[in-house]
Amino acid sequence: MEEKKPKVLDWDSFRQLGNPENAPEEKEIESRNKPAYFSAPLRVFIEKKHRGGKEATLIRGFEGPESELEKLGKLLKQKCSVGGSVKENEIIIQGNQRDKVMQILLDLGYKNSKKAGG
Repeated sequence: MEEKKPKVLDWDSFRQLGNPENAPEEKEIESRNKPAYFSAPLRVFIEKKHRGGKEATLIRGFEGPESELEKLGKLLKQKCSVGGSVKENEIIIQGNQRDKVMQILLDLGYKNSKKAGG
């Protein structure tokens, strides 16, 4: 198997890539590209009531379009490898997945996400 050698750029090609000192800050880029609902405070709960003694992780406080809530619910279910649903503006994930869900939400850019409840 052949090893790939790194591409070597001459000075003119390198200069065309741009000066990194003139690049905008990462926070500026993030704030321009993300919709307003990313700043909504999401709360992640663990609930046992009305579920036959089984635990479920609930995510509440999403203030965006229903289609985005559905996408987020689907992504969380896939990343946690469990079932769940989206009902009445909240995402329900089967089992105690609170820590994993928190990490996924923070990685996605929901910086105001917090654990709530017991």
